[in-house]
Amino acid sequence: MKKLGKLGVLKKRSEFLFVREGRYQARGGIVIQARENAESRMIRVGFTATKKIGNAVIRNRAKRRMRSVALETLPLLGQKGTDYVFIARNSTITTPYDLLVEDSQKALSSLAQMTKTHKKKKQNG
Repeated sequence: MKKLGKLGVLKKRSEFLFVREGRYQARGGIVIQARENAESRMIRVGFTATKKIGNAVIRNRAKRRMRSVALETLPLLGQKGTDYVFIARNSTITTPYDLLVEDSQKALSSLAQMTKTHKKKKQNG
């Protein structure tokens, strides 16, 4: 498995589809999907940008920006044993980098809260 800093990388379509069944948060210029993965003890991440975003140059630029944001935020706010998918929006390219990082931090915090409350409900219910 390829590494992105200390993060594992999602490569296969089946891995992206697995994460899609989990939770998601949309904030400003970014959407983040997350799902716990019992098979993995590390944080794994994948990036996607659809053709709706623009041509290949624009999609690649969006993915590079998301990669940089993920490297900055996931080691601090990501949960071990969880897979994340960052999805580009039309505004991902034009949003200032600081705002993208802020949106990512808010989304990851919300996802962590959702996971904690979900675990509590499972234990109580």
